[in-house]
Amino acid sequence: MRFLGRAVVLALFLLPVSSQLPSQDILALLAFKKGITHDPTGYLSDSWNEESIDFNGCPSSWNGIVCNGDNVAGVVLDNLGISGVADLSVFGNLTMLLKLSIADNNLTGTLPGNLKDFKSLKFLDISNNGFSGEIPSDIGKLQSIQNLSLAWNNFSGPLPDSIGDLASLRLVDMSHNTLSGSLPSSLKNLGSLVSLNLSFNAFEKGIPTGFDMISSLESIDLSWNKLDGDVDWEFLMQSSVVNIDFSGNLLTSSNSNELKFLSQISDTVKYLNLSHNQLTGSLIDGGELSTFGSLRALDLSYNRLSGPLPEFDYVYDLEVLRLGNNQFTGFLPNGLLKGDTLVLNELDLSSNNLSGHIGLITSTTLRILNLSSNSISGELPLLTGSCTMLDLSKNQISGNLSVTAKWSDDLEYINLSWNQLRGPIPGVTSQFLRLNSLNLSHNSLQDTLPEVLVGYPKLTVLDLSYNQFSGAMLPGLLASSTLQELHLQSNLLAGGIGFSPSSPAKPSLCVLDLSHNRFNGSFPEDFAYLMGLQVLDISANDFSGDLPPAISKLISLTCLDISQNRFTGGLPTTLPNTLLSFNSSYNDLSGTVPQNLRRFPDSSFHPGNSGLEFPGGRPGPGGSPFGNSTHKTIKSYIKVVVIVSCIVVLALLILLVIIVHYKRISSGSQTEKVVDNNARRTMPDASMEKKREAGASTVSADDLIAPRKEPSSEIIGSDEKMLAAAGLSPFKNTRLSWSPDSGETFAAENLARLDVRSPDRLAGDLYFLDDTITLTPEELSRAPAEVLGRSSHGTSYRATLDNGLFLTVKWLREGVAKPKKEFAKEAKKFANIRHPNVVGLRGYYWGPTQHEKLILSDYISPGSLATFLYDRPGRRGPPLTWAQRLKIAVDVARGLNYLHFDRAMPHGNLKANNILLEGLDLNARVADYCLHRLMTSAGTAEQMHDSGVLGYRAPELASSKKPTPSFKSDTYAFGVVLLELITGRCAGDVVSGEEGSVDLTDWVRLRVAEGRGSECFDEAMATDAASSAATKAMKEMLGIALRCIRPVSERPGIKSVYEDLSSI
Repeated sequence: MRFLGRAVVLALFLLPVSSQLPSQDILALLAFKKGITHDPTGYLSDSWNEESIDFNGCPSSWNGIVCNGDNVAGVVLDNLGISGVADLSVFGNLTMLLKLSIADNNLTGTLPGNLKDFKSLKFLDISNNGFSGEIPSDIGKLQSIQNLSLAWNNFSGPLPDSIGDLASLRLVDMSHNTLSGSLPSSLKNLGSLVSLNLSFNAFEKGIPTGFDMISSLESIDLSWNKLDGDVDWEFLMQSSVVNIDFSGNLLTSSNSNELKFLSQISDTVKYLNLSHNQLTGSLIDGGELSTFGSLRALDLSYNRLSGPLPEFDYVYDLEVLRLGNNQFTGFLPNGLLKGDTLVLNELDLSSNNLSGHIGLITSTTLRILNLSSNSISGELPLLTGSCTMLDLSKNQISGNLSVTAKWSDDLEYINLSWNQLRGPIPGVTSQFLRLNSLNLSHNSLQDTLPEVLVGYPKLTVLDLSYNQFSGAMLPGLLASSTLQELHLQSNLLAGGIGFSPSSPAKPSLCVLDLSHNRFNGSFPEDFAYLMGLQVLDISANDFSGDLPPAISKLISLTCLDISQNRFTGGLPTTLPNTLLSFNSSYNDLSGTVPQNLRRFPDSSFHPGNSGLEFPGGRPGPGGSPFGNSTHKTIKSYIKVVVIVSCIVVLALLILLVIIVHYKRISSGSQTEKVVDNNARRTMPDASMEKKREAGASTVSADDLIAPRKEPSSEIIGSDEKMLAAAGLSPFKNTRLSWSPDSGETFAAENLARLDVRSPDRLAGDLYFLDDTITLTPEELSRAPAEVLGRSSHGTSYRATLDNGLFLTVKWLREGVAKPKKEFAKEAKKFANIRHPNVVGLRGYYWGPTQHEKLILSDYISPGSLATFLYDRPGRRGPPLTWAQRLKIAVDVARGLNYLHFDRAMPHGNLKANNILLEGLDLNARVADYCLHRLMTSAGTAEQMHDSGVLGYRAPELASSKKPTPSFKSDTYAFGVVLLELITGRCAGDVVSGEEGSVDLTDWVRLRVAEGRGSECFDEAMATDAASSAATKAMKEMLGIALRCIRPVSERPGIKSVYEDLSSI
């Protein structure tokens, strides 16, 4: 009894102590907190602490914690911006955890290996973070899971077959990762599945069968993978799915008649997207395809479908029909535009070859109609109903605009450009109470501008350019409080310009283009009212007199062009510093160029303006002044450079002979260490590249921007050169033998593979964006290689793998790559970029030191556009024909269109060296795209600077402190490439002529302005130019190129550029 009593007393004593110990759940949460390195809001760090623990087992006072009695039932930490390494395995100790949601943060880590411990977990969402690694094979042990979201991470590798064991799974979202391999057939075992989203990965091979067996499945999205094979029509006909998206894959048609199965599609399928595939065939099989089941939305755009279109008489449920960018022919199915029994809301038949005419558009449901880029003829249709967007551009529509007086007031967007319309704009039209944009450009419209244009209350964009309008300017257009863009260039408008705001509301104009008209008088002082004006172009008119001080009130200007007028006097000294583009050439200005304008090139002021001077002499094309006291012309400067280069080359040749002789003598002593007589070439050391650069005999823009190190690092002895030739670094801090600055090549007998025992071998990690190649860092380090080219951000090599496969390896220069986490997150977005005109990226290597960053991509031969185009020593093959140049232009435009619209990525570094030609037919593919996403801001700025030196940089990027590539800057660079194709000249060359020395773009502009555009054509195309059809096509491409290099607000998008080129 005494023993029992003591035991009771001891238990009572220990009870309060044990009750104060943290529970297993609390310890697990504190373990997770240890991995958090940044909590910007303090949501977690300020709340999760020992002082605030509820010692009942569940810390209910902690933010983001949901309790169920004494146990943690939920952890919800979404969208907090927290960073760190998330150890998810600790949550396996929360035995009653039902929900774990940490989406939209900056967490890294992997899926844990103890998934079997998450026995109660029903909801797991770690989307939009930086988790990586493979999906564990035991993922099938999450027996209670119902909602699984791993989207927008860096997961790679295959999807395990065990996923088919998750009998309770209802929602799966693994989109936007780099998962690869085949889709497991076990997916058909997910009997409770409602939604499956595996889009934007790198899955390949065919779509597995059996999805029609999942009766609960409502939505399946496998878009933007690499899935090939035929469409599973059996699934589409038997399935109970509502939403199906297989777009952006490589699906093909087994026969030309298989689209007939669309009429037998399951009545449950409402939304079907098969766009951006390789489907062929016709929608008509003997008879017309009359029905599409119960489909509400059908997207077959961007395929290779052909033949005539059916009449669509019985598609009672279809609301959205997209068939654009195919090869359909025949007459336009007018039934889609008239049927009162149809509920069609959106119709896109653009970029086909449809013909016929449109009489009436009377549909009461149709709101978006795009018939652009076809061969539709006849007059404009009568339009009633409730259409809000109408695009009939780039057709062959003729007649006048009188019918527009009866058009619906619901229209918000009208585009009738690039047709054959004539006559005036009717003085009485529909009220167009909702009209935002009206584009009537590139027609033959004439007469004066009617007052009705001022009366559209919501008009923001008006484009009447390239017509034959005459008479005076409408002052009300300039004073409008809603109009933001006004394009009246290339008409016959005349007279002076004056206006004043008619209401307290300030004018809203941001873009005003009055160029190439007949306006006269002095500079309109009333422009001072346009305080928000950003782009002003009044070039090629007849303005005269001094420039008034009022011009300085345009404080928002970024682009100003007053060229080709008769202005006199001096340039104002107070023009805004916001200017990115300025042109005052071909006037009679005099005096001294103001300080804030001296950053612009000489072409901004001359030819013309003979009395306009720079204090230190005229600037060169890049804006740097050469002193007049030297009296040296550019030609003499080039002569000096050539002479000096020749002397340096001669000296280096003598030095090279000495080195080779010495190396042969001493090669015997090196044999037992590194020499292998059967070895192939390896990538040489940086020191050899520097010697090669010093001995270059040709000075080009590329040479001027090539990266340079400190002078001391360029001086190496013969012993060091021998080691570099043998594949070993001569420096104390050893590097891999193929470094980013290397560029020398050696005979095979003088080289050896990298010694695998050397510390110079690749010791980092290789990450692959797909499973088309398997490679180890060691295999890559010993791969024989040769230099392909250099740029400011690194050097490119052709590496030959052991299996004979060629890869292009870009070695990024030290300091230009982003930190590893950001680099990896951006690199994964390149995984599923696949297009016949875009070079595929295969992976990247991340080494332990700053200079070991490699990007692996497909090797394309025979070479770049630059090596085929420029008339220089070493040009590959005969000069390109006109047909080849046009094909290359269309190929590049198609590739850019894919990057812009399908991948939402600007290229950022387009130039002739980054356009690779493949095979005998010289299929063009763009390379080195989107590198700015992987580089630091300093690296991007340097890349932009180099683009400027080479002549491809858009003007708006010139003065930006942090220039960022954009879609419009890509268009500018592509315009320069088109000029290179047309002229055969290099964009970075200085062209000498009657006007002095100017860059390529200005030289072409001047020739065109003088009516001598044909003189720009490459003489190598003289045989082609003998054909009137070819000459006409060349002029059309020249016009497209000039549109591409307009100021940013007037620059077209690449889609319209691609369509225009394709129509030549």
